[in-house]
Amino acid sequence: MRRRDREITDNKAIENIILRSTICKLAMCDRHQPYVVPLCFGFKENTLYFHSASKGKKIDVLKKNPNVCFEFDILTQVIPSAKACKWGMKYKSVIGYGKASFVTDDDLKRQAFDIIMKQYADGSFLYEDASLKATVIIKVEIESMSGKQSDI
Repeated sequence: MRRRDREITDNKAIENIILRSTICKLAMCDRHQPYVVPLCFGFKENTLYFHSASKGKKIDVLKKNPNVCFEFDILTQVIPSAKACKWGMKYKSVIGYGKASFVTDDDLKRQAFDIIMKQYADGSFLYEDASLKATVIIKVEIESMSGKQSDI
């Protein structure tokens, strides 16, 4: 990281950014082209979970190459200045890398759905068998991640 003064090294602070986020940007590599999608997610024990339709570009790309990069950001605010090159940004962000796999077991899919739902709401949820069968759960085991912040 170039700006060590902005680095977040505390794992709890990094996890807090993830838990306060509402969207995860997941980047993949489609041959030699980057491909990124914003997704709803769940986070637990150094693992990210996403739900998806069973068909589509994201699924096709991940089947060919499970390596991913992800990004979260919160508290973003543009800080204007009288000089164009002096504008700034307040933010807290996390960038990381991991490997994607697909959860196929129905009980594990339910657990993953619970983790995803917990990101957005309290309570317990029931999942119809037909919905479970029609939905893919993507599991990303995090290999590394780092945090950065600016409070200009």
